[in-house]
This record gives sequence, structure tokens and C-alpha cells, in this order.
Amino acid sequence: MCDTLAATPAVTASGALLFAKNSDRERNEAQALEIIPRRRRAPGSRLRATYIEIDQAAETHACLVSRPFWMWGAEMGVNEHGVTIGNEAMHAHVPAARRRALTGMDLVRLGLERAASAAEAVGVITGLLERHGQGGDCGHLGRFYYHNGFVIADPREAFVLETVGRWWAVERIEGVRALSNALSIGRAPTAMSADLRSHATREGWTDAEGRFDLAERLIDPVRDAVSFGRGRCARATALLSPRAGRIGLADLLGVLRDHGPEADGDPDWSPSKTLQRSICMHAGPGARRSQSVASMASDLTPGRITHWVTGTSAPCLSLFKPVVIGLPSPGFGPAPTDHADVESLWWRHERLHRAALDDMPAALRLIADERDALEAGFRARMDAAWIADEAALAGAVAACWAEAEAAEARWRAALSTNRVAARRPSRSMALSWARLNAVAGFPRP
Repeated sequence: MCDTLAATPAVTASGALLFAKNSDRERNEAQALEIIPRRRRAPGSRLRATYIEIDQAAETHACLVSRPFWMWGAEMGVNEHGVTIGNEAMHAHVPAARRRALTGMDLVRLGLERAASAAEAVGVITGLLERHGQGGDCGHLGRFYYHNGFVIADPREAFVLETVGRWWAVERIEGVRALSNALSIGRAPTAMSADLRSHATREGWTDAEGRFDLAERLIDPVRDAVSFGRGRCARATALLSPRAGRIGLADLLGVLRDHGPEADGDPDWSPSKTLQRSICMHAGPGARRSQSVASMASDLTPGRITHWVTGTSAPCLSLFKPVVIGLPSPGFGPAPTDHADVESLWWRHERLHRAALDDMPAALRLIADERDALEAGFRARMDAAWIADEAALAGAVAACWAEAEAAEARWRAALSTNRVAARRPSRSMALSWARLNAVAGFPRP
């Protein structure tokens, strides 16, 4: 389960298009940050995606991707042209294909590698979908099959693309848009696949003008009730819409850190108080088996595009750090797996996150103010560096990452020192985490 946000230039304070996403997956399903260089390949080359082989493109663009450690494809990413894509699991009353084909994550990466604009990425993804289909198990420890939706953006425009099997529909985004695991395109798509339109006509879905509500006709209400997709989408929209014309990157980061209405004004909020899925989600027993395992945001200001990544789970306890494609990598460290390894950025942060679950109110009081101040400083430093030169920009990126690492080390030490266990998690919450900690070989902090 995931949440993706976009705000077009008309509603942002800077006039730049903004994008953000939380990737929700199983709690030990570490996500790797990876910079993929631009490449040329010989004619006739083949590409092995997560499950199947397809024709390789003659030339691919440089990309930054955040991908589940075991997949070829990516949950979200950006390329050298500012094309930014995130995907969402979609559930329809038409069953998702179990036969192996392209996964939604494969389609994200293929769109980034092969498209120089958002509109071109829509064409790349829909073309590959129609040719190869989508399908296969997308779960880590538990089986998971689904259709896919996407938010696709570049510095000029953005789109929502929703798919069911090989059917697709696309809607151009105007203003604020959120997408959260629920089909959402209604009666006015910008375009749709010919086979979907003909199916709707045969089934008698269309009105006198040939229109129909795609989401109403295809959504699986039972699965949506479990995922709370429409509820999370409404929550994100309600948080951002009142700030139309004044939306900044910090507003999108605030939404990615939202724990739902149950947390509003509650200084003693903890994950066990939120029974439904939330935008910033911490795993627990029952339906909440997944959590926010990685987050990304992009400021697509032309000429100074900056991407902000956590490389870690739990955005409420993480710092968003800058990356600029074309500059030296800030150093993401060794790629993580599903086994605990403190050498990796992702698992190092899990020492903080999993300790914080014992007393989330205390952890947020310890971290939140410094987290926000550091990120404001990072943004100011990058603003200044963009008007200097490339060396200053590379230095600013490196300094932000170094400060973030130092801050997290302080927070881990403070949580370890002050573990008074004033608010232990519920027994069911503790047991659900104990089992997965053991599977990962994760020691108690």
C-alpha cells in the first residue's frame, strides 16, 4: 500500500511542480536507493526485468530509483530529464493476473529509463502494458497480486495513469492530486485504451455521450475497505487543498508523515491507536502488515531540480536528504537485503524506528523539532548552492547527508539511553514485531 502526491505549478508557492510518495511494503522488505547511469546498447539486446525478458531500448536515461531489494523494478524514481514516477497497487473486481509478466515496479523503471517527458512516459508504460501485460507475485514473504496505478510528472505537467490488466485510462492533473491504492479516475479521463472503451460499450456502462465512471465500474469495494485507499486519498487531499497557491515542499513532507485523524491533537498517539491504514504507516497485527518503508519527494523547478529521499522507513522518524542527478552520488552505502545489517543505511535506521515503537510519543517529542529544523536548513543550503556553482552544489549535498547521519546517530543513542518503557505497545503489536524481528535476525535494541 502506498500514497503518492502531486501539486502542479498553479497551486505551489514557487510555481514549480512538486511530487512526493511513501512506498508501503512488508516491514523487513528493505528498499535500495540506486543511481543507474545513462547507457547505450547493441541492437537486438534483451532485458531481464523482475520476471520476464523483453526487448532492450537502444539508449536509456540516467535514473535515481528506490526499489525493493529483490526486484529489478522500482517503487518510485526520477530521471535526468526530471521525469518522476511512483506506482500504487490497484484492486478491481477483475482479478489481477498471477501469470508472470511485467510488474508495476518494472513499468516504473522502464518509463524512467525510456522517456524524456511525463507524456512520453505515459506512452511507454501503456505500450509495454498492452504488449506484455502485467502480473506475477509482488509480495515479499506473503503472496500479493494487484493491478497498478501511477502518478507521472515532469517539470511542466503531471498525469494519473490507472490500469486493470491491459486496460488503462489516464487523467491530466490540475492542482492537487493524491493517489492511494484505489481506482480514482471518473467520467472525464484524458484518454483510455481502445479495448477498455469497447468493453464498456458492450457491457452497457456508457451513457448517451459514451462516458462512464471508470472507478465506480471497476473498483473492488471489499479490498478498498481493507486498504482504506479512498480514505487516505481523501485525507491527503484535505490536508493539501486549503493551502492551494501556497503549497511548498514542506507541506508534502508533512502529508507523508501524517498518521491520520486519530493522531490530530493527541500528544499520546501511538501506532496501536490507528486501526486503519494511514499515510505514514507503521506495521502492526492484522491488516496493517505493511508499513512505509521508503519515501521520496521532488522539487521539479526547471534548471534546479532537486530530489529528496529518506532511504529509510518511517518518514516521521526520518530525514529527507537531497540528491541531484548528474552530481556524484552522496553515498548510499551497501544495498540492503531482508537481513539486518547495520552497514546499510536502511537497517541502521531500523534500530531507531523499532526502538521508537516502544514509546512513539517520546520518540516524536525527541526528534520532530530537530528533524524539521534540519530539513529547513537543508533546503536553504541547497537554494544557496544552486545560485553558486556545481562544486558548491556537490558540497551542499554531501554536507546535508553528513548532518543527517550525525543526527540519526544522536537520536539512536538518546532512545537507547532513555528506554523507560512508559508506554509499552500492545501485546498483539509487540508479538507481531517480535516474529518479524526474528526472521530478519534483528537484535532487540
